[in-house]
Amino acid sequence: MSQKPEENLDPITGEPGAHPVGTGLGALAGGAAAGAAVGTVVGPLGTAVGAAVGAIVGGMAGKAVAEAVDPTAEHAYWEAEHPRQPYHKDGYTFEDDYAPAYRLGLRDVQQHQGRPYEEVQETLAQDWDMYRGKSRLTWPEASPAARAAWERAQHLNMSS
Repeated sequence: MSQKPEENLDPITGEPGAHPVGTGLGALAGGAAAGAAVGTVVGPLGTAVGAAVGAIVGGMAGKAVAEAVDPTAEHAYWEAEHPRQPYHKDGYTFEDDYAPAYRLGLRDVQQHQGRPYEEVQETLAQDWDMYRGKSRLTWPEASPAARAAWERAQHLNMSS
């Protein structure tokens, strides 16, 4: 099966259109917001109907976010680009040292869509030890890579 560069296929089925993480995040956020809004207007039945409709609409929005940022393509992009970044340190490898920071930035851009990096930087710092794997980078050394991935993903989301 050949994949067009702009496609971000479902990681489980390999098919376009169903992105479990993005769809789930969008459904959760959209369903809660729509259910609350409708519920205040027409009562408990409206809340249930609004939650169902909101889950569908939210799932579609979440799917769009997941399709806009292809983790495989981003990995390849950063593997090629990281040696040219001002924060790159000689003697450190992409796979072991930098890739975990880029992945952390990508992971959180989907969870905190539209928020500036400064608002989630503290959460990322707290999560770094869980996600760093074999990386020898401290959080202050890894943060610029996470930020670069975050900002690139934000740009990709806005342009799609």
